[in-house]
Amino acid sequence: MPKPTDIRVVEASLYFLPIRTRLPLKFGTETVTEIICARVCMRVRDRSGATAEGWGETPLSVQWVWPSQLSYEVRSARLKQFCIDLTKAWSEFASYGHPMEIGYDFQEQVLPDLLEKAHHDVEAMPWLAALVCDSAFDLALHDAFGQLLRRHIYSTYGPEFMNRDLRAFLKPASDSAISFDGKYPCDFLVPRKNDLPAWHLVGGVDLLDASELTGQEPNDGYPVLLTDWITRDGLKCLKIKLRGNDAAWDYERIVSVGKIAIAQGVDWLSTDFNCTVQEPAYVNELLDRLKDEHPRIYGMILYLEQPFPYDLERHRIDAHSVSARKPMFLDESAHDWRFVKVGRDLGWSGVALKTCKTQTGALLSCCWAKAHGMTLMVQDLTNPMLAQIPHTLLAAHVGTIMGVETNAMQFYPEASRAEAAVHPGLFQRRNGMVNLATIRGHGFGYRLDEIDHPLPSPAAEYHQ
Repeated sequence: MPKPTDIRVVEASLYFLPIRTRLPLKFGTETVTEIICARVCMRVRDRSGATAEGWGETPLSVQWVWPSQLSYEVRSARLKQFCIDLTKAWSEFASYGHPMEIGYDFQEQVLPDLLEKAHHDVEAMPWLAALVCDSAFDLALHDAFGQLLRRHIYSTYGPEFMNRDLRAFLKPASDSAISFDGKYPCDFLVPRKNDLPAWHLVGGVDLLDASELTGQEPNDGYPVLLTDWITRDGLKCLKIKLRGNDAAWDYERIVSVGKIAIAQGVDWLSTDFNCTVQEPAYVNELLDRLKDEHPRIYGMILYLEQPFPYDLERHRIDAHSVSARKPMFLDESAHDWRFVKVGRDLGWSGVALKTCKTQTGALLSCCWAKAHGMTLMVQDLTNPMLAQIPHTLLAAHVGTIMGVETNAMQFYPEASRAEAAVHPGLFQRRNGMVNLATIRGHGFGYRLDEIDHPLPSPAAEYHQ
């Protein structure tokens, strides 16, 4: 039975916000020095004709979503064009329902065909890139629904407002007795906490101590050395970017960061290989050596993030031997619950959720993973400005292994100056934490009317 609160999209506008990093961010085989954020405004209408608008934002992290030999400029241009195509497609999508239902239907019915039409003879854009482009629209949809109901969005993920339970979206693993009948996302969420432990990213070219200074570092009032970041922000959790194809370098990087962490009173480490490892033995040998030679550093590693190629169906690597040593989390591979299921079969023990793969998809992956006993984390896409708010809210509501990764303040803090004036605890880390107390109101609680952040002219806008 349709609900009077059901909505449909009637208008969408797209803005591109360019940002340059103050320091290079290296992960995998590429280095990030600039980024485009896609910001979307979406207007929705309910069955009675009432309307409201919502906002969503996602960094189009080209190097992360589309590792390739193609130039950054070529890939960035194609992602931006795909966002423009999405603006039109969303404004024409006539489905009524709850945002979880509309977002899911759009991903199933429209997004694959749109990606196919965007096919290029040189190289096809990956599905992960399509999801990241779509996520700004999906976030705006959820925000608009909350604005229309005058409720916080996380209070709407149950039977009062949803027409379909989780069995319409998810299928349990064949080896389980789990049923999603009569279950909703709210059944897998936890009461929100306003203080979350913050993970700091140690990028592949980040400076660890004063011996690495060259004199070319920015003099902008923000730290450049890991030791200074730890002291200023009271950090307790460090995520270490590794190469995944240079075992000696990876080992020494972990040891170097680990020694600093111990000296500075840091509690936890994690490692991120960004899909570059080809064999479990690479990770196993590194961990075993750490356990023998630096047992304290080994003990500080809370989890491992995405060692192996993200196309799990093409690279069906049995990971049980790795997860027997340390919890191992899907990141780039966790496009949706179906890939989480494949990962579980291959031995992965947890899922790193990201709002940049859509709010709808993140919540569905959360539900599937928690139902099957998998642990959760929420990882950052170096989210600035508005993107930081749904990102941290997801971590606050799903229940993670330890807080949330948040690193936009490391690489482009000035980009979020206007948002930080309204949400200071969200854009700075103090005593190793971020604070969400200022997030309040309807939708995602952006408090957009208080944020003085001028926008450029729309890159695209469509309405019915």
